[in-house]
Amino acid sequence: MTTFSNMIDEVLINLAGYTYQQDRSTYLKTAITTTTSTSASPLIVSLGSTDNVGKGIIEIDDELLWIDSYDRISNTATAAPYGRGYLGTTAATHALDTKVTISPTFPRQVVKRSINDTLNAMGSSMFAVKSTTFTFNSAITTYAFNSLNIQNILSVSWQEVGPSREWLPVRRWSWDPAANATAFGASPQTITIGDYITPGRTVKIVYATAPVVFDTTADEFTTKTGLPESCKDVVILGATYRLLTFLDPARAAMVSPQADETDSKRPFGASQNATKQIYALYTQRLSEEVSAQQQQYPVRVHYSR
Repeated sequence: MTTFSNMIDEVLINLAGYTYQQDRSTYLKTAITTTTSTSASPLIVSLGSTDNVGKGIIEIDDELLWIDSYDRISNTATAAPYGRGYLGTTAATHALDTKVTISPTFPRQVVKRSINDTLNAMGSSMFAVKSTTFTFNSAITTYAFNSLNIQNILSVSWQEVGPSREWLPVRRWSWDPAANATAFGASPQTITIGDYITPGRTVKIVYATAPVVFDTTADEFTTKTGLPESCKDVVILGATYRLLTFLDPARAAMVSPQADETDSKRPFGASQNATKQIYALYTQRLSEEVSAQQQQYPVRVHYSR
């Protein structure tokens, strides 16, 4: 079972492999129980070591903090008044012994955003497959679905009476993706059944919808997104190439001869080769998954009337 947290870790591993980057880290000596840091009462972070700590950004869990000063003797760092929840992250409490990353190359919050951006972008090529059911009533032909965001109906079937429990295809139905809100409620979509179905039987609608983005790190990939497990690597590759794109801009300010000499083994623009390679692999895998999905869910002939 692949979770959002597992995917974040895998993206970070991929990125570390391409950048040869070993982020410096330490740990919390005492828990952080507040979410604020003011000039009158600044947050003082007690660390296992301040050898690599300087004025700048640290990461604890998913929160970024701006450190304004540090003390090598007491192994503490003081957060600036604007330092909690830095760069749009969420200020939170943190437990004892939590890992503290110093100047992370790729903050976890940014990796999260890239994964969700990739899922949103994949929605134009692939769809998540979900289903819903309702009980057929012979007095009603049109049934409404609210807030399901259905893009297309893949199949309609109903369960036959008897011990075989067979699901029979419905051949005559019509779909209205933007039904009348006055008649059917908020954000309605409706299906009208034209076939004979035994009253009281269950009708199942298999439909296509956009992949759902992650909310929490505990979210499971297939359950949350609606995509098959085979798409996991596609999402990881998509997030990886998105993040690799932004490696070079951070180094564009290195204009001194000393900086250029120090960085000669990785000249400006070198990351673009890796980005192109990952993007090519991403598009190839996406194309393969789109083809597999089209074979699994071919267009089914039905009559609207």
